[in-house]
Amino acid sequence: MTRHSLRARLWIAAALSISFTLMVAGVGLLTLFERHVERRIGAELRAQLNQLAALVSVAPDGRIGLERDPADPRFDQPLSGLYWQIDGPDRPGLLRSRSLWDHMVELRVDDLEPGGVHAHDLMGPGGQRLLVRERQIRLESAGRTLALRLMVGIDRVELIQARNAFAADMLPYLLVIALVLTIATFLQIQAGLAPLDAVRRGLSAIRSGRAARLGELYPDEVMPLVGEVNTLLTEREQALERARAWTADLAHGLKTPLGVLVADAQRLREQGQGPLAEDLEQLATTMRRRVERELVRARVRSGTRVHQARADVSEAIQRLVRTLSRTPRGARLAWRVTAPPGIKTALIADDLLELLGNLLENATQWARTLVEVRVSASEPIAIWIADDGPGVAAAQIHRLGERGLRLDERCEGNGLGLAIARDILDAYGGRLGFESATIGGLAVRVELPAVPTPEGSAERIVQPH
Repeated sequence: MTRHSLRARLWIAAALSISFTLMVAGVGLLTLFERHVERRIGAELRAQLNQLAALVSVAPDGRIGLERDPADPRFDQPLSGLYWQIDGPDRPGLLRSRSLWDHMVELRVDDLEPGGVHAHDLMGPGGQRLLVRERQIRLESAGRTLALRLMVGIDRVELIQARNAFAADMLPYLLVIALVLTIATFLQIQAGLAPLDAVRRGLSAIRSGRAARLGELYPDEVMPLVGEVNTLLTEREQALERARAWTADLAHGLKTPLGVLVADAQRLREQGQGPLAEDLEQLATTMRRRVERELVRARVRSGTRVHQARADVSEAIQRLVRTLSRTPRGARLAWRVTAPPGIKTALIADDLLELLGNLLENATQWARTLVEVRVSASEPIAIWIADDGPGVAAAQIHRLGERGLRLDERCEGNGLGLAIARDILDAYGGRLGFESATIGGLAVRVELPAVPTPEGSAERIVQPH
């Protein structure tokens, strides 16, 4: 799932970057602190070493000693971690601090120039690792020169303890930095993805009919995508225009042959061939209705671009009821219509008439004495169309709307009415439901989208969901 989320990828990359950066910063700061402390300790050891050199003296009898003990009390505490040692010619450990106890530090073989100080890491008492500073001094005694090696060392555990204390003190600050970087990353991701979210909202506005194109107020990096989308919308409009022109040409081209077929049926009737004429007229009527319905289906399935797609529900129902009440079947029925005026739905008027016409025609076909129509100005708009006919068995209701389904072969029709109605509703995001009517027959519930709140251009692209 993560590989499909750009936000998750950015968060993972940011988490890895922050973690790596803080780790490098922590290690770097600890290393710098350790080196700084080691330099400071080295400077103190050099001072201790110079003090020790100043205290070395040679007695008249040639014995080497100290005028006094070094001032640091740790030199007198056994295994305190701070030690000094003086090696004489061929006599390692000639003099040692009490802190060394009975241990002697083995100095490395080293070519020490007079006055020079060398640094070493050596083993001390009890397995201690010592940071050592060493120098050589020369003393005159009884006409001969004595070369002495002086060493001052300190246990590295003090350096480690100082480093660990610094790390403990530094950790809360690193956590605060991590928190600040996380907040900054959140703001950066939000700001970086905001244009994509704006594109999504723009496409949603286009899809819902509140806009016609994506605007131009996007960052330069997003504008190529915006341009491609707008180009795609333009090409789609052109393709739809060509499709509409093709369907119009098809309808016009079929009108003449169907008219000729009706005229031939009339001539046959005049020649006394009534049954054949009736068959031809029925065939022409069936072909005309099928062509009309296929054109509607082609239009709503391919998508239709209109300006301010809206239709008055009450007006469409009243118009259809007036038409159907003049037909032989509709004239014998009572029509009970409850439709508040002014209810607008986001459908093309022709598509609304085709949708309600199929449903009302179906109710007229099955009703015995009454057809009831009710409209609710809710969101979405709800329309109930009920008849007092025989109804549909509960086991068959869920099959209504299937293409070509006819539950009673005794009725005229080809079973396409409900399927076409469902196609139109699917194109506009509406819903179609069936239930038993309170007046005894079948009730059809239609849910239609209301007209959206205008935002900029109200051009709409109707497309299947």
